Formats: sequence, structure tokens, C-alpha cells
Amino acid sequence: MQKHTLRDWILATRPWSFPASAMPVLVTVAWMYVHGCEVSWGMALAALVNIVLVHAAGNVWSDYHDYRQGVGRSDTYGVKILTDGQFTPAEVWRLSLVLQVVAVAMGLVMVWLTGWPLLLIGVAGIALSLLYPPLKYHALGDVVILLCYAVLPMLGMTYILGGRVDVQVLWIAVPVGLITMGILHANNTRDIETDVRAQIKTFPMLTGRRLAVWIYVVEVMLPYLWLVLLVVLSRASWTVLLATLSLPLAVLNARTMLNYRKGGVESYARLDEATAKLQLAFSVLLIVGLSLSLL
Repeated sequence: MQKHTLRDWILATRPWSFPASAMPVLVTVAWMYVHGCEVSWGMALAALVNIVLVHAAGNVWSDYHDYRQGVGRSDTYGVKILTDGQFTPAEVWRLSLVLQVVAVAMGLVMVWLTGWPLLLIGVAGIALSLLYPPLKYHALGDVVILLCYAVLPMLGMTYILGGRVDVQVLWIAVPVGLITMGILHANNTRDIETDVRAQIKTFPMLTGRRLAVWIYVVEVMLPYLWLVLLVVLSRASWTVLLATLSLPLAVLNARTMLNYRKGGVESYARLDEATAKLQLAFSVLLIVGLSLSLL
């Protein structure tokens, strides 16, 4: 059996994608702090670690099922830890199990420290994470991503920090969630041909590539218009517009997708990673913008 370094195990979890789960938590912390909540930084850190563990477990779980389903092959894009023989399916399954058990254990401790409403949110998140592969194969992956990496963690954070579920945070969940959906959408748009071969159904397969391209453009551009709407409706301070400094990255990603006819699939093969970087830049600037509203 091949020996693996710690770096191998970490890379197997696709750490480049972690902004998709970490940023919604950090944005919610900033949102709550700005709205007068006395933030428990220890609980905030614990929640951040927990959601990243759930995300890591979900990534590995998805890779395992993609390999078993025939979605992930040697000629497909993305992670190749199974198709190139670096890891065995059993090793990947065990890695996902260990990560999931640790995440659940941490979550139960947080429920004990806060209250049962967090348990409901956590159970929903874990269930959707485990069901993600079959749901993705039936064109529901985008919905799962929006719920798991925007709506549920942000609502959960309001309960952890404020003692109640505050649906007002969903105003700020929209732009963050749209970019997160864009990460998966870029991936699935790229993989239309290989997913057809694997006999699964993803959302871009239902819409067709031309419409899927424009949906991606909306997902990465609409967040900036949404911030303007928040300011106009007095839902946020004008300082959140600092996040528009990341607009050039969004435009670059949109142009990359729109130029698919000239460059082919290869030209946007790594657009999912580029979208994760956009999520990081957008969210960090949004956090700074929220914090500046206190001055």
C-alpha cells in the first residue's frame, strides 16, 4: 500500500475550495458584530473549523462517489487522486468518514453549548452533504451548495453568536451564495460531455451550454448589483460597496466563460478554482466594508 504524506491527505480534500465554506461564516461574524452582537470569538473559531471539516468531508465523499459512478475518469478534469491511483477508494472513503465523525463530534459539543435549534441546522447540513452526490446527479447540486455553504451556515452562525436564528442575515447570504454556486456551476458546465458519458444529469446539462454560460455570468455579476440594492434599501451601509473592488476579477471570470467558443473547454478548465478565489476576494472586502460601517 502506498504511503501518503500529510500534504497528500490535505490536498485530497481540495483545500482551494474552502473559501466557499469559510467565507460565509466570517461574513456572518462581521454582520453580527456590526449589528451589536457581542461575538464569542472562541465559538466563531470553532464554527469556522467545523464548517471547513464538513466541507472537506463532503469533497472527499463526492470524489469517492464520482469515481464509483464513472463520473471521474483519467480523462476528466478536476481531482485525480483516485483515477491516477494515488489513493484507493477505501482510503478515500475512510478519510471522508474520519472527517465527518470529527465534524459531527464538534457540532454536538456546539449544540450542547448553545441549544437544540443548532442541532436541526446541523443535521440538515450533514444530510445534504451526504446526499450531495445523488442529488448532483439529478441536477440538484446547485441547490444543495446554496443551502450548505450559504443559507444554513449563516443562519447557524446567527444562532451561535446571538442566541436566535436571525433570517435578516439572508440579505447578505444572497451575494455570497451566488458566487459559491458559481464554483460548482463552472465545474459542471466544463464537464457536460463527460457527465453525459457517465449518464448523470447536472443543471448545465438541462439548460444546455449556451444558457449555462450566461447563468454563470449572472452568478458572478449579480452580487455587485445586490450590494447596491442593500445600500438603497438601507439594509447595509454604503461601506459594503468596498467589495466592488473585486469586480475586475468577476469580469475576468465572466469573460473567460463567455469566450468558450474560441478557446474551447480547456480555456475555462480551472474556472472553478478562479471562482473560489473570487469568493475569497469578494468576501474579505465585504467583511472590511461591514467593519468600516462602525467608524
